Formats: sequence, structure tokens, C-alpha cells
Amino acid sequence: MLEKLAALSEKYDRLTEAVSDPELIAQQSEWQKQVKARAEIEDVVLAYRDLLACEQAISDARALLEDKSDPEMAELAQMELEENLEKKEELEQRIKILLLPKDPNDDKNVLLEIRAGTGGDEAALFAGDLFKMYSRYAESKHWRTEIMDASYTDIGGFKEVVMLIEGKGAYSHLKFESGVHRVQRVPATESSGRIHTSAATVAVLPEAEEVEVEINPNDIRIDLFCATGPGGQCVNTTQSAVRITHIPTGIVVSCQDEKSQIKNKAKGMRVLRARVLEKMQQEAQDAEASVRKSMVGSGDRSERIRTYNFPERRVTDHRIGLTLHKLDQILEGDLGDIIDALITSEQAQRMKEE
Repeated sequence: MLEKLAALSEKYDRLTEAVSDPELIAQQSEWQKQVKARAEIEDVVLAYRDLLACEQAISDARALLEDKSDPEMAELAQMELEENLEKKEELEQRIKILLLPKDPNDDKNVLLEIRAGTGGDEAALFAGDLFKMYSRYAESKHWRTEIMDASYTDIGGFKEVVMLIEGKGAYSHLKFESGVHRVQRVPATESSGRIHTSAATVAVLPEAEEVEVEINPNDIRIDLFCATGPGGQCVNTTQSAVRITHIPTGIVVSCQDEKSQIKNKAKGMRVLRARVLEKMQQEAQDAEASVRKSMVGSGDRSERIRTYNFPERRVTDHRIGLTLHKLDQILEGDLGDIIDALITSEQAQRMKEE
């Protein structure tokens, strides 16, 4: 491992020098490629250099301890030794995690789809709650969000909504959100105070780039129709909404959020590419003899992953057995504790398999 880390450190120095070269900067595409390559190894290289400095500090402290002539200095050296031994252990653990094979989708933007499930109007309202929760979480991470398509209900909430989330590491943070989210609460229309259980389905797709998924224009059928829901007279009476069918896979995408047919088509194609990429990746995984099923679940959309219990102000993630009594904060976008726990759990499982 140390040889690999030393080689990465040397590579990092070469790349640092290269990206400062005016001749390379003039070749923007190549320069960006080198900048990206440097960024990919930066965290592990800096952790490795911290580890080297830590090991030197441990060596120096042990040398001071051998000198018995100054008890006060020996006491300070002992404290420094203990601190650096603890720090060394933490750095070694961090480096092991950083050296794990990276999910190639981790740095991609996300198409997040929320659909109301069982529960009628209450499920649609809950889908709206989830939409606000993810929007606020994205805002806290300084990510950009955009509604790609939405089907509203008369009382508020969504039958379904598709949101684009653009930002560094968006997929790496949100990929464990796919699955069935369940809510337990008393609906506003319930006069007897009886608790109802409803559900909404979340799907998190990495946005596909055109070079990853090439869609032949002859393989798609585009239908135009009038948009429904809020948007004003122009939206609801002109054929601005677009339905795109990918004939080889049967995948259908609708987009009606914009007044412009051209903009709706562009948005629809982004969603279509993401869904086609997901299908391709799923088929590739299914073709393997054994598909790793991590501690945080398979990502199957039919899997119940989380329960939001309003009477107890409780949120439970069933995959890792995590329960937090801070439902209000979580619905306001404070998802950090849950997402960090899921990432840590997945990393621990992968380290066991290495």
C-alpha cells in the first residue's frame, strides 16, 4: 500500500506542475482532463502526506522519551506520542477508505424522481414533503435544482415529480435514497384522529452524458400534447408538452414544465438518457454471476427503506437500523446524519469484501 501511495504522490506533483504550464492551459480540453485527474487523487495524497508527517512526529517523540534527564520534556513527549498514535490510526483508516474503488457515477449530477404510492391524496402530499426535503438539502450543499417534469394534484403535492440536481458529489450523497419511503401520520382530512400509512417512491439516477448514451433519432418517437396543471392559459392550451418514447427499450418520458416545446424536448432527452443508462447498468449487473448486495440495500425501488413517523417525531432508516427523533429538521433538509451513516455503513461493508 505504501508503494502505491508514494507513486500517487509523485503523480500528483507531476500533475500539479503540468496544470500550471501555459502551453497546456491553452489546450482547454486536455488541461481540464489533467485538472480532473489531479483532483481525483488529491484527497488520498494529502492524507498520505499527513500520515508521513505523523510518523515523523511519533519517531521524534520516542527519541525524546529515551532522554531521562528532563522529566517535564518526557511528559510532553509522551502526550505528543499518544496524540499522534491516535491520529496515525485515523489516517490509516481514512486512506483505506479513499483507496476503495470509486463509483464512477459519484461525481455526476442527479435526476431525482418522486412518485406518490399507496395512500391516495395523502401519498401525493407526502411526495411533496419529500420534494421540499431534497430541495432544501440540495440548497444547503449549494447545488442547483431544476424541475424537469411534474404532475400536480388539486390539493397540493405531486403524483410525480422529476428534479435535476447539479453539484459536485450529488450522486455520491443521494444514491442511497432510492426506494420506498413510508409516512405514518394523521391526515388533515381525518376527523377521528386515526393514523394512516402512505408511501412514496424515490428513484435516484445519475445524469448520463451524451457520450455515454448515444440515442439514435430513429429510435425515438415524439408526441406533443397540451400540458396540464398550473402554468397559465398559454401552457394549458398549446401543444408544448412532449412525450418521448425510446422504442428499443420501451422507456417513456414526459415533460411539460416549460412553455416552450423545444425546452421540454431538451429536458425530456436528459431524463431519457439517464433512464436508458440506468437500464444498461442494471442489465450489466444482472449479467454478473454475483451482484454485491451491500449493507445499505440493493437500491431496488420496491424496497422499503425509511419510515417517517409524525406522532413520535421519528425517522427510521430500516437498512442500517438508524432511528433519529428529529423529524421536523429532517423534513427541512437536515439529512446529513442519515446520509453520513449510510455512506459509512457502505464503506465498512466494502472494506470487509476487499
